[in-house]
Amino acid sequence: MNLVVDTSVLIAVLTSEPERVRLVQLTQGADLLAPASVHWEVGNALSAMLKRKRIGGDQMRPVIRAYEKIPIRFVDVDLQGSLEIASSHDLYAYDAYVIACARENRCKLISLDKGLLHAARAAGVGLLEAPA
Repeated sequence: MNLVVDTSVLIAVLTSEPERVRLVQLTQGADLLAPASVHWEVGNALSAMLKRKRIGGDQMRPVIRAYEKIPIRFVDVDLQGSLEIASSHDLYAYDAYVIACARENRCKLISLDKGLLHAARAAGVGLLEAPA
């Protein structure tokens, strides 16, 4: 089963958030896909955590090593279609890329981002319900 994963799920798993165990169970055996932008979003999220002192520099290496072990197939998405999704659902492009990825690859999406989930549902994308 192909499953589109977003940054919120990856960060929760990598930083051992309370949802981690359930997210790992839900994605076990799935072929994970993501738009290429998610790679840079993970870096941005981790740098924000460093800036806010949620994690220290000494914790960064193991987190990045763990991230590099997650088997994600990064795919390109149609820019025009993504921007149409962004316009229709009042989203930033990065969220629209995730929805476009799920739509273009005909697979479900998993996220912890309630706004993204709402927009994905409205866009006709199937969801794999993650913990709230």
